[in-house]
Amino acid sequence: MFTGIVEEIGTIESIQHLKDSARISIRASRIMSDMHVGDSIAVNGICLTVTSFSDNVFYVDAMHETLRRSSLSEMRNGTHVNLERAMASNGRFGGHIVSGHIDGTGRIRNIYKDGIAVWYEINADPSIIHYIVKKGSVAVDGISLTVAAVGTDFFSVSTIPHTNAFTTLNERKKGDTVNLENDIVGKYVEHFLTDQKPESKQGLTEEFLAKCGF
Repeated sequence: MFTGIVEEIGTIESIQHLKDSARISIRASRIMSDMHVGDSIAVNGICLTVTSFSDNVFYVDAMHETLRRSSLSEMRNGTHVNLERAMASNGRFGGHIVSGHIDGTGRIRNIYKDGIAVWYEINADPSIIHYIVKKGSVAVDGISLTVAAVGTDFFSVSTIPHTNAFTTLNERKKGDTVNLENDIVGKYVEHFLTDQKPESKQGLTEEFLAKCGF
C-alpha cells in the first residue's frame, strides 16, 4: 500500500529484457536506508518487489503483464523514476490509497502554466476515464494528484511548484506516456453494486439494504 507521495527520484541503471519479462536495476539513495529483499517499492506508481540490492542500487523483476500495462517497456538506461516505499503504519497518510497496480497508461496532450501552477491534460482510455471524478484522486506515475477537470477522453490535474520540483513531472512533455491508477475506492464500490451473484443482479435495492441491516 502506498500514498502517492514521492520520496525521491531514482535513475534506471539497466534494463535486461527477457522473453516475457525484464530485470531492472535502479539507483537510489534515500529509500535505501532500511531496504530489505522482498520489500515493495512503487516505481513510477508500479508496485515492484526488491529481489536484491547493494549500497545504492536495487533490483526488481517485471513480468509480462506489468510491461504490457505500464510504461516500463518504454524506459531506457538513465530514465528518471518516482520512488516510494510502502506506507509505514506509523506514518502520516498525506496522499490517497494507492495500490501500485496500474490500470493503464495515458498520454500527455497539453502542458501549460497558470501562475505558480502547471496544468497537465492527459488523454486516457474510456475504461480509465470512467472512474475519474472531478476533485477526486488519481495517481499519475505514482504521484497522488487531485483531478481538476474531466472530459470524455481526457482529464486535467493542476500541480504546485513543490510537486514539479520533487517528482519527474518537470521532465514530462507533450506526447509522453504516464502510468495511471484510479482511486481504488470507486472500483470497489462499483464491484459491490454490480456483483453478478443471482441475488444481487438488480444492483442496490431496498431489499438488499434491508438484508444488510440498513
